[in-house]
Amino acid sequence: MDKITTIHSRTVVLPASNIDTDQIIPARFLTTTTRTGLGKQLFSDWRYAPDGTPKADFVLNQPQATGCQVLVGGRNFGCGSSREHAPWALLDFGFRAVISTEIADIFRNNSLKNGLLPIVVDESTSDWLIANPGSEVSIDLEQATLQLPQGVSVNFPIDPFARYCLLNGVDELGFLLQQQERIAAYEQRHKDN
Repeated sequence: MDKITTIHSRTVVLPASNIDTDQIIPARFLTTTTRTGLGKQLFSDWRYAPDGTPKADFVLNQPQATGCQVLVGGRNFGCGSSREHAPWALLDFGFRAVISTEIADIFRNNSLKNGLLPIVVDESTSDWLIANPGSEVSIDLEQATLQLPQGVSVNFPIDPFARYCLLNGVDELGFLLQQQERIAAYEQRHKDN
């Protein structure tokens, strides 16, 4: 998992509410257990015509989406079934953060465990971001702030352990493996008890 300290990027906006995990990555693409290659299928039913040609009017197919690392979605982003492939597809496409007024719990947890930063903001911040696609924003994970182009800084909530893992580029198992010496010392101290 890559470390996240700061992200400076333009935004891509998908203002629809209730974007569920089957829209993010349709079920027919869940046959893989690898994290690479899923970016091609991200929002597949919205991005491609039935014959596989890209739909020119879909935002991810437009040149201004190239290189963007921040996706702004409508309310209740990532709802639906639990599917770890959804954050994998977003990450493989190049996104590092998703911003919404509401992010589904399971999707949020899957994102944090895989290195995608889910950011919940207030309605006015969301409205501004949706009305201004392509805006340059800065995210400071250490301070848990989102900086808008006009200089407004918005705090966002994040679990301290998840923040630690993202800042250090380590998942939960990696964190436990880093504690092996301490675990062994504890076990040794309590071996005879």
